[in-house]
Amino acid sequence: MASNLDQPWLLENGNPKGLSKEMRHGRTAHNMSSSSLRKKSDLKLVSKVPCGLLRKILANLQEVILGTKLSILFPAIPLAIAAECYGFGRPWVFALSMLGLTPLAERVSFLTEQIAYYTGPTVGGLLNATCGNATELIIAIFALSEGKIDVVKYSLLGSILSNLLLVLGTSLLCGGIANLGREQKYDRRQADVNSLLLLLALLCHLLPMLFCYAGASSGVSTVDATLQLSRASSIVMLLAYAAYLVFQLWTHRQLFEAEEDSGEGGDGSEEAVIGFWSGFAWLVGMTLVIALLSEYVVETIEDASDSWGLSISFLSIILLPIVGNAAEHAGAIIFAFKNKLDITLGVALGSASQIAMFVVPLCVVVSWIMGNNMDLNFNLLETSSLALAIIATAFTLQDGTSHYMKGLVLLLCYIVIGACFFVSKTPLHPGNNVNLATVPKATEVLFRSA
Repeated sequence: MASNLDQPWLLENGNPKGLSKEMRHGRTAHNMSSSSLRKKSDLKLVSKVPCGLLRKILANLQEVILGTKLSILFPAIPLAIAAECYGFGRPWVFALSMLGLTPLAERVSFLTEQIAYYTGPTVGGLLNATCGNATELIIAIFALSEGKIDVVKYSLLGSILSNLLLVLGTSLLCGGIANLGREQKYDRRQADVNSLLLLLALLCHLLPMLFCYAGASSGVSTVDATLQLSRASSIVMLLAYAAYLVFQLWTHRQLFEAEEDSGEGGDGSEEAVIGFWSGFAWLVGMTLVIALLSEYVVETIEDASDSWGLSISFLSIILLPIVGNAAEHAGAIIFAFKNKLDITLGVALGSASQIAMFVVPLCVVVSWIMGNNMDLNFNLLETSSLALAIIATAFTLQDGTSHYMKGLVLLLCYIVIGACFFVSKTPLHPGNNVNLATVPKATEVLFRSA
Protein backbone atom coordinates (compact mmCIF):
# COMPACT_ATOMS: atom_id res chain seq x y z
CA MET A 1 0.00 0.00 0.00
CA ALA A 2 1.44 3.36 -1.00
CA SER A 3 2.29 5.82 1.74
CA ASN A 4 1.31 9.47 1.91
CA LEU A 5 4.82 10.44 0.84
CA ASP A 6 4.33 8.49 -2.40
CA GLN A 7 1.09 10.38 -3.06
CA PRO A 8 1.79 14.13 -3.19
CA TRP A 9 -1.92 15.00 -3.20
CA LEU A 10 -2.09 13.71 0.40
CA LEU A 11 0.50 16.24 1.52
CA GLU A 12 -0.38 19.61 3.02
CA ASN A 13 2.35 22.16 3.77
CA GLY A 14 4.89 19.40 3.13
CA ASN A 15 3.45 17.07 5.79
CA PRO A 16 1.23 14.01 5.48
CA LYS A 17 -2.42 15.01 5.36
CA GLY A 18 -4.64 12.85 7.50
CA LEU A 19 -8.12 11.94 6.38
CA SER A 20 -10.72 14.11 8.05
CA LYS A 21 -13.57 12.96 10.25
CA GLU A 22 -15.67 15.91 9.13
CA MET A 23 -16.81 14.39 5.85
CA ARG A 24 -18.69 11.69 7.71
CA HIS A 25 -21.22 14.41 8.46
CA GLY A 26 -21.06 16.14 5.09
CA ARG A 27 -18.92 18.93 6.53
CA THR A 28 -17.00 20.78 3.85
CA ALA A 29 -14.71 23.79 3.67
CA HIS A 30 -17.75 26.04 3.51
CA ASN A 31 -18.89 24.89 6.97
CA MET A 32 -15.37 24.90 8.38
CA SER A 33 -15.00 28.52 7.30
CA SER A 34 -18.20 29.62 8.99
CA SER A 35 -17.32 27.65 12.13
CA SER A 36 -14.39 29.99 12.78
CA LEU A 37 -16.93 32.69 13.73
CA ARG A 38 -18.84 30.51 16.17
CA LYS A 39 -18.50 30.52 19.92
CA LYS A 40 -19.38 27.83 22.40
CA SER A 41 -22.50 28.50 24.44
CA ASP A 42 -22.50 28.26 28.22
CA LEU A 43 -25.69 26.39 29.10
CA LYS A 44 -25.17 26.32 32.89
CA LEU A 45 -27.79 28.96 33.54
CA VAL A 46 -30.27 27.45 31.07
CA SER A 47 -29.86 23.99 32.60
CA LYS A 48 -31.30 25.31 35.89
CA VAL A 49 -34.68 26.09 34.29
CA PRO A 50 -37.18 23.57 35.80
CA CYS A 51 -39.55 23.31 32.82
CA GLY A 52 -38.15 20.89 30.23
CA LEU A 53 -39.85 22.48 27.20
CA LEU A 54 -38.80 26.00 28.20
CA ARG A 55 -35.28 24.78 28.91
CA LYS A 56 -35.06 23.26 25.42
CA ILE A 57 -36.37 26.43 23.77
CA LEU A 58 -33.91 28.63 25.65
CA ALA A 59 -31.04 26.27 24.82
CA ASN A 60 -31.93 26.43 21.13
CA LEU A 61 -32.15 30.22 21.27
CA GLN A 62 -28.75 30.41 22.91
CA GLU A 63 -27.14 28.05 20.40
CA VAL A 64 -28.69 29.57 17.27
CA ILE A 65 -28.91 33.29 18.10
CA LEU A 66 -26.05 33.79 20.55
CA GLY A 67 -23.76 31.03 19.28
CA THR A 68 -22.03 33.29 16.76
CA LYS A 69 -19.66 36.23 17.03
CA LEU A 70 -21.98 38.06 14.62
CA SER A 71 -24.92 38.02 17.03
CA ILE A 72 -24.43 41.76 17.55
CA LEU A 73 -25.88 42.28 14.05
CA PHE A 74 -29.18 40.48 14.73
CA PRO A 75 -30.91 43.68 15.98
CA ALA A 76 -30.59 45.01 12.42
CA ILE A 77 -33.33 42.55 11.36
CA PRO A 78 -36.20 43.99 13.45
CA LEU A 79 -34.89 47.50 12.77
CA ALA A 80 -35.09 46.86 9.01
CA ILE A 81 -38.65 45.53 9.35
CA ALA A 82 -39.64 48.53 11.49
CA ALA A 83 -38.03 50.95 9.03
CA GLU A 84 -40.03 49.40 6.19
CA CYS A 85 -43.32 49.30 8.11
CA TYR A 86 -43.11 52.87 9.44
CA GLY A 87 -41.86 54.44 6.22
CA PHE A 88 -38.35 55.42 7.27
CA GLY A 89 -35.84 56.44 4.62
CA ARG A 90 -35.50 53.77 1.93
CA PRO A 91 -31.68 53.86 2.03
CA TRP A 92 -31.91 52.98 5.74
CA VAL A 93 -34.05 49.97 4.90
CA PHE A 94 -31.45 48.87 2.35
CA ALA A 95 -28.51 49.29 4.75
CA LEU A 96 -30.23 47.57 7.70
CA SER A 97 -31.39 44.69 5.49
CA MET A 98 -27.84 44.15 4.26
CA LEU A 99 -26.51 44.10 7.82
CA GLY A 100 -29.25 41.67 8.86
CA LEU A 101 -28.37 39.27 6.05
CA THR A 102 -24.79 38.91 7.31
CA PRO A 103 -25.44 36.79 10.45
CA LEU A 104 -28.31 34.96 8.75
CA ALA A 105 -26.00 33.61 6.04
CA GLU A 106 -23.61 32.27 8.69
CA ARG A 107 -26.45 30.73 10.71
CA VAL A 108 -27.81 28.91 7.64
CA SER A 109 -24.40 27.27 7.26
CA PHE A 110 -24.48 26.29 10.95
CA LEU A 111 -27.98 24.82 10.69
CA THR A 112 -27.23 22.80 7.55
CA GLU A 113 -24.24 21.34 9.35
CA GLN A 114 -26.38 20.43 12.37
CA ILE A 115 -28.94 18.70 10.14
CA ALA A 116 -26.11 16.87 8.35
CA TYR A 117 -25.19 15.15 11.64
CA TYR A 118 -28.51 13.27 11.39
CA THR A 119 -28.79 12.78 7.62
CA GLY A 120 -25.29 11.48 6.87
CA PRO A 121 -22.55 12.79 4.57
CA THR A 122 -24.32 12.43 1.23
CA VAL A 123 -27.55 14.24 2.11
CA GLY A 124 -25.57 16.68 4.22
CA GLY A 125 -23.24 17.44 1.34
CA LEU A 126 -26.17 17.99 -1.02
CA LEU A 127 -27.80 20.26 1.56
CA ASN A 128 -24.59 22.25 1.92
CA ALA A 129 -24.26 22.53 -1.86
CA THR A 130 -27.83 23.78 -2.14
CA CYS A 131 -27.83 26.22 0.79
CA GLY A 132 -24.23 27.38 0.44
CA ASN A 133 -25.26 30.48 -1.50
CA ALA A 134 -28.88 30.70 -0.42
CA THR A 135 -28.70 34.46 0.12
CA GLU A 136 -27.58 35.20 -3.45
CA LEU A 137 -30.18 32.82 -4.89
CA ILE A 138 -33.06 34.30 -2.90
CA ILE A 139 -32.06 37.88 -3.78
CA ALA A 140 -31.83 36.86 -7.44
CA ILE A 141 -35.28 35.25 -7.45
CA PHE A 142 -36.89 38.35 -5.90
CA ALA A 143 -35.08 40.58 -8.39
CA LEU A 144 -36.35 38.39 -11.24
CA SER A 145 -39.91 38.66 -9.94
CA GLU A 146 -39.49 42.45 -9.96
CA GLY A 147 -38.12 42.35 -13.51
CA LYS A 148 -34.74 43.74 -12.39
CA ILE A 149 -32.60 41.39 -14.45
CA ASP A 150 -29.65 43.79 -14.42
CA VAL A 151 -29.54 43.53 -10.61
CA VAL A 152 -29.49 39.73 -10.87
CA LYS A 153 -26.59 39.77 -13.31
CA TYR A 154 -24.66 42.37 -11.37
CA SER A 155 -25.07 40.69 -7.97
CA LEU A 156 -24.11 37.21 -9.21
CA LEU A 157 -21.14 38.58 -11.14
CA GLY A 158 -20.08 40.46 -8.01
CA SER A 159 -20.25 37.29 -5.91
CA ILE A 160 -17.93 35.48 -8.32
CA LEU A 161 -15.49 38.39 -8.49
CA SER A 162 -15.43 38.87 -4.71
CA ASN A 163 -14.72 35.19 -4.09
CA LEU A 164 -11.97 34.92 -6.71
CA LEU A 165 -10.22 38.24 -6.15
CA LEU A 166 -11.22 39.80 -2.83
CA VAL A 167 -11.57 36.72 -0.60
CA LEU A 168 -8.83 34.64 -2.17
CA GLY A 169 -6.54 37.65 -2.58
CA THR A 170 -6.97 38.85 1.00
CA SER A 171 -6.56 35.31 2.32
CA LEU A 172 -3.34 34.65 0.42
CA LEU A 173 -1.98 38.08 1.36
CA CYS A 174 -2.75 37.73 5.07
CA GLY A 175 -1.71 34.07 5.16
CA GLY A 176 1.55 34.85 3.40
CA ILE A 177 2.41 37.68 5.79
CA ALA A 178 1.47 35.60 8.86
CA ASN A 179 3.57 32.64 7.63
CA LEU A 180 6.61 34.38 6.16
CA GLY A 181 9.01 31.73 7.45
CA ARG A 182 6.98 28.78 6.16
CA GLU A 183 6.21 27.56 2.67
CA GLN A 184 2.48 27.48 2.07
CA LYS A 185 1.22 24.55 0.01
CA TYR A 186 -2.22 23.28 -0.91
CA ASP A 187 -3.86 20.47 -2.85
CA ARG A 188 -3.68 21.69 -6.43
CA ARG A 189 -6.15 19.11 -7.75
CA GLN A 190 -9.13 20.78 -6.07
CA ALA A 191 -8.07 24.12 -7.57
CA ASP A 192 -7.72 22.52 -11.01
CA VAL A 193 -11.24 21.10 -10.93
CA ASN A 194 -12.78 24.41 -9.89
CA SER A 195 -10.73 26.31 -12.47
CA LEU A 196 -12.05 24.02 -15.22
CA LEU A 197 -15.63 24.63 -14.10
CA LEU A 198 -15.07 28.38 -14.06
CA LEU A 199 -13.58 28.28 -17.56
CA LEU A 200 -16.64 26.35 -18.76
CA ALA A 201 -18.86 28.99 -17.19
CA LEU A 202 -16.80 31.71 -18.87
CA LEU A 203 -17.27 30.03 -22.25
CA CYS A 204 -21.04 29.96 -21.70
CA HIS A 205 -20.95 33.71 -20.95
CA LEU A 206 -18.63 34.63 -23.80
CA LEU A 207 -20.49 32.89 -26.62
CA PRO A 208 -23.81 34.78 -26.24
CA MET A 209 -21.96 38.10 -26.09
CA LEU A 210 -19.79 37.28 -29.11
CA PHE A 211 -22.87 35.98 -30.91
CA CYS A 212 -24.52 39.37 -30.47
CA TYR A 213 -21.51 41.22 -31.85
CA ALA A 214 -21.18 38.81 -34.76
CA GLY A 215 -24.84 39.29 -35.67
CA ALA A 216 -24.57 43.07 -35.33
CA SER A 217 -21.70 43.21 -37.80
CA SER A 218 -23.89 41.51 -40.43
CA GLY A 219 -27.00 43.53 -39.58
CA VAL A 220 -28.95 40.49 -38.31
CA SER A 221 -31.04 40.63 -35.13
CA THR A 222 -29.71 38.06 -32.63
CA VAL A 223 -31.98 38.69 -29.63
CA ASP A 224 -34.02 35.48 -29.90
CA ALA A 225 -31.04 33.36 -30.94
CA THR A 226 -28.97 34.69 -28.03
CA LEU A 227 -31.76 33.85 -25.62
CA GLN A 228 -32.06 30.30 -26.97
CA LEU A 229 -28.29 29.84 -26.83
CA SER A 230 -28.23 31.08 -23.23
CA ARG A 231 -30.96 28.66 -22.18
CA ALA A 232 -29.24 25.73 -23.86
CA SER A 233 -25.93 26.71 -22.23
CA SER A 234 -27.65 26.99 -18.85
CA ILE A 235 -28.95 23.45 -19.11
CA VAL A 236 -25.44 22.25 -19.98
CA MET A 237 -24.03 24.13 -16.98
CA LEU A 238 -26.59 22.57 -14.63
CA LEU A 239 -25.74 19.10 -15.94
CA ALA A 240 -22.04 19.85 -15.43
CA TYR A 241 -22.74 20.99 -11.87
CA ALA A 242 -24.67 17.79 -11.18
CA ALA A 243 -21.68 15.80 -12.41
CA TYR A 244 -19.47 17.95 -10.17
CA LEU A 245 -21.60 17.03 -7.14
CA VAL A 246 -21.17 13.34 -7.95
CA PHE A 247 -17.44 13.96 -8.30
CA GLN A 248 -17.30 15.88 -5.01
CA LEU A 249 -19.57 13.74 -2.83
CA TRP A 250 -18.96 10.23 -4.13
CA THR A 251 -16.13 9.40 -6.53
CA HIS A 252 -13.43 11.88 -5.39
CA ARG A 253 -14.59 12.95 -1.95
CA GLN A 254 -11.04 12.95 -0.55
CA LEU A 255 -10.15 15.99 -2.67
CA PHE A 256 -12.71 18.15 -0.88
CA GLU A 257 -12.29 17.00 2.69
CA ALA A 258 -12.02 19.83 5.20
CA GLU A 259 -9.25 19.33 7.73
CA GLU A 260 -10.57 19.21 11.26
CA ASP A 261 -9.81 22.28 13.30
CA SER A 262 -10.26 21.88 17.04
CA GLY A 263 -8.24 24.91 18.06
CA GLU A 264 -9.40 28.30 19.12
CA GLY A 265 -12.33 29.53 17.09
CA GLY A 266 -12.92 26.09 15.61
CA ASP A 267 -15.65 23.62 16.39
CA GLY A 268 -14.01 20.34 17.09
CA SER A 269 -17.21 18.80 18.44
CA GLU A 270 -18.46 15.62 16.82
CA GLU A 271 -21.96 15.97 18.28
CA ALA A 272 -24.96 18.02 17.22
CA VAL A 273 -25.97 20.75 19.66
CA ILE A 274 -29.62 20.94 18.54
CA GLY A 275 -32.09 18.30 17.42
CA PHE A 276 -32.99 17.46 13.83
CA TRP A 277 -36.48 18.93 13.84
CA SER A 278 -35.33 21.96 15.80
CA GLY A 279 -32.60 22.54 13.23
CA PHE A 280 -35.05 22.06 10.36
CA ALA A 281 -37.54 24.51 11.89
CA TRP A 282 -34.80 27.08 12.49
CA LEU A 283 -33.55 26.62 8.91
CA VAL A 284 -37.03 27.23 7.47
CA GLY A 285 -37.48 30.28 9.70
CA MET A 286 -34.07 31.73 8.80
CA THR A 287 -34.79 31.18 5.10
CA LEU A 288 -38.08 33.07 5.40
CA VAL A 289 -36.35 35.98 7.12
CA ILE A 290 -33.66 36.00 4.42
CA ALA A 291 -36.44 36.09 1.82
CA LEU A 292 -38.07 39.06 3.55
CA LEU A 293 -34.82 41.03 3.82
CA SER A 294 -33.90 40.11 0.25
CA GLU A 295 -37.20 41.59 -0.90
CA TYR A 296 -36.36 44.79 0.97
CA VAL A 297 -32.92 44.91 -0.66
CA VAL A 298 -34.32 44.51 -4.16
CA GLU A 299 -37.06 47.10 -3.62
CA THR A 300 -34.77 49.76 -2.11
CA ILE A 301 -31.53 49.39 -4.08
CA GLU A 302 -32.49 52.11 -6.57
CA ASP A 303 -33.39 54.53 -3.77
CA ALA A 304 -30.08 53.80 -2.04
CA SER A 305 -28.27 54.38 -5.33
CA ASP A 306 -29.92 57.78 -5.81
CA SER A 307 -29.44 58.83 -2.19
CA TRP A 308 -25.78 57.80 -1.88
CA GLY A 309 -24.75 58.84 -5.39
CA LEU A 310 -23.47 55.35 -6.20
CA SER A 311 -24.36 53.44 -9.35
CA ILE A 312 -26.54 50.35 -9.06
CA SER A 313 -23.78 48.36 -10.76
CA PHE A 314 -21.35 49.31 -7.97
CA LEU A 315 -23.84 48.52 -5.20
CA SER A 316 -24.74 45.16 -6.77
CA ILE A 317 -21.26 44.04 -7.87
CA ILE A 318 -19.20 45.34 -4.94
CA LEU A 319 -21.33 46.09 -1.88
CA LEU A 320 -23.94 43.31 -1.98
CA PRO A 321 -21.45 40.39 -2.16
CA ILE A 322 -19.09 41.85 0.46
CA VAL A 323 -21.79 42.39 3.09
CA GLY A 324 -23.86 39.33 2.25
CA ASN A 325 -20.93 36.92 2.50
CA ALA A 326 -18.91 38.70 5.19
CA ALA A 327 -19.04 35.75 7.61
CA GLU A 328 -17.86 33.22 5.04
CA HIS A 329 -15.16 35.59 3.79
CA ALA A 330 -13.86 36.29 7.29
CA GLY A 331 -13.67 32.56 7.99
CA ALA A 332 -11.59 31.96 4.86
CA ILE A 333 -9.13 34.64 5.91
CA ILE A 334 -8.88 33.22 9.44
CA PHE A 335 -7.96 29.79 8.10
CA ALA A 336 -5.37 31.36 5.81
CA PHE A 337 -3.77 32.87 8.91
CA LYS A 338 -3.64 29.33 10.34
CA ASN A 339 -1.92 28.10 7.16
CA LYS A 340 -4.90 25.95 6.20
CA LEU A 341 -5.10 26.96 2.57
CA ASP A 342 -7.11 23.92 1.47
CA ILE A 343 -10.07 25.22 3.49
CA THR A 344 -9.55 28.75 2.17
CA LEU A 345 -9.48 27.53 -1.42
CA GLY A 346 -12.50 25.33 -0.81
CA VAL A 347 -14.46 28.37 0.35
CA ALA A 348 -13.39 30.86 -2.31
CA LEU A 349 -13.24 28.59 -5.36
CA GLY A 350 -16.11 26.36 -4.26
CA SER A 351 -18.45 29.30 -3.75
CA ALA A 352 -17.43 30.92 -7.06
CA SER A 353 -17.97 27.64 -8.92
CA GLN A 354 -21.35 27.11 -7.29
CA ILE A 355 -22.58 30.56 -8.28
CA ALA A 356 -21.19 30.34 -11.82
CA MET A 357 -22.32 26.77 -12.55
CA PHE A 358 -25.51 26.51 -10.49
CA VAL A 359 -27.01 29.83 -9.36
CA VAL A 360 -26.54 31.73 -12.64
CA PRO A 361 -27.96 29.04 -14.97
CA LEU A 362 -30.73 28.30 -12.47
CA CYS A 363 -31.73 31.97 -12.61
CA VAL A 364 -31.88 31.76 -16.41
CA VAL A 365 -34.20 28.75 -16.14
CA VAL A 366 -36.33 30.40 -13.43
CA SER A 367 -36.65 33.57 -15.50
CA TRP A 368 -37.65 31.37 -18.45
CA ILE A 369 -40.47 29.94 -16.32
CA MET A 370 -41.47 33.42 -15.10
CA GLY A 371 -41.54 34.82 -18.62
CA ASN A 372 -38.58 37.16 -18.03
CA ASN A 373 -36.03 36.71 -20.78
CA MET A 374 -32.73 36.65 -18.90
CA ASP A 375 -29.76 35.61 -21.03
CA LEU A 376 -26.08 34.96 -20.35
CA ASN A 377 -24.89 38.06 -22.16
CA PHE A 378 -23.49 40.11 -19.27
CA ASN A 379 -22.21 42.80 -21.68
CA LEU A 380 -18.63 43.57 -22.64
CA LEU A 381 -17.30 45.25 -19.49
CA GLU A 382 -18.81 42.73 -17.08
CA THR A 383 -17.82 39.66 -19.10
CA SER A 384 -14.29 40.97 -19.59
CA SER A 385 -13.93 41.52 -15.84
CA LEU A 386 -15.11 37.96 -15.23
CA ALA A 387 -12.67 36.57 -17.81
CA LEU A 388 -9.68 38.43 -16.38
CA ALA A 389 -10.60 37.38 -12.82
CA ILE A 390 -10.81 33.69 -13.76
CA ILE A 391 -7.59 33.78 -15.79
CA ALA A 392 -5.69 35.64 -13.05
CA THR A 393 -6.90 33.15 -10.43
CA ALA A 394 -5.98 30.15 -12.60
CA PHE A 395 -2.44 31.47 -13.11
CA THR A 396 -2.11 32.21 -9.40
CA LEU A 397 -2.98 28.65 -8.35
CA GLN A 398 -1.12 26.70 -11.01
CA ASP A 399 1.96 25.63 -8.98
CA GLY A 400 0.42 24.49 -5.68
CA THR A 401 2.30 27.04 -3.54
CA SER A 402 1.41 30.47 -2.24
CA HIS A 403 3.00 33.66 -0.92
CA TYR A 404 1.76 37.12 -0.07
CA MET A 405 2.64 38.60 -3.48
CA LYS A 406 0.03 36.42 -5.21
CA GLY A 407 -2.63 37.61 -2.82
CA LEU A 408 -1.61 41.23 -3.26
CA VAL A 409 -1.93 41.03 -7.05
CA LEU A 410 -5.41 39.46 -6.84
CA LEU A 411 -6.53 42.08 -4.33
CA LEU A 412 -5.23 44.91 -6.52
CA CYS A 413 -7.11 43.43 -9.49
CA TYR A 414 -10.30 43.59 -7.43
CA ILE A 415 -9.65 47.20 -6.44
CA VAL A 416 -9.16 48.21 -10.09
CA ILE A 417 -12.38 46.43 -11.15
CA GLY A 418 -14.21 48.03 -8.24
CA ALA A 419 -12.97 51.47 -9.29
CA CYS A 420 -14.18 50.76 -12.81
CA PHE A 421 -17.73 50.06 -11.68
CA PHE A 422 -17.58 52.98 -9.22
CA VAL A 423 -17.14 55.46 -12.06
CA SER A 424 -19.54 53.55 -14.32
CA LYS A 425 -23.01 55.09 -14.45
CA THR A 426 -24.81 52.47 -16.53
CA PRO A 427 -28.57 52.98 -16.06
CA LEU A 428 -30.78 50.15 -14.82
CA HIS A 429 -32.92 48.68 -17.59
CA PRO A 430 -36.32 47.63 -16.24
CA GLY A 431 -37.99 44.45 -17.37
CA ASN A 432 -36.54 42.41 -20.20
CA ASN A 433 -32.79 42.76 -20.25
CA VAL A 434 -32.16 41.31 -23.68
CA ASN A 435 -32.58 44.78 -25.13
CA LEU A 436 -28.96 45.28 -24.12
CA ALA A 437 -28.10 42.93 -26.95
CA THR A 438 -29.11 45.64 -29.41
CA VAL A 439 -26.28 47.91 -28.22
CA PRO A 440 -23.72 46.44 -30.66
CA LYS A 441 -26.21 46.84 -33.53
CA ALA A 442 -26.92 50.46 -32.60
CA THR A 443 -23.20 51.12 -32.47
CA GLU A 444 -22.78 49.61 -35.91
CA VAL A 445 -25.55 51.78 -37.34
CA LEU A 446 -23.95 54.85 -35.77
CA PHE A 447 -20.61 54.15 -37.40
CA ARG A 448 -22.25 53.52 -40.78
CA SER A 449 -24.15 56.80 -40.62
CA ALA A 450 -20.95 58.63 -39.74
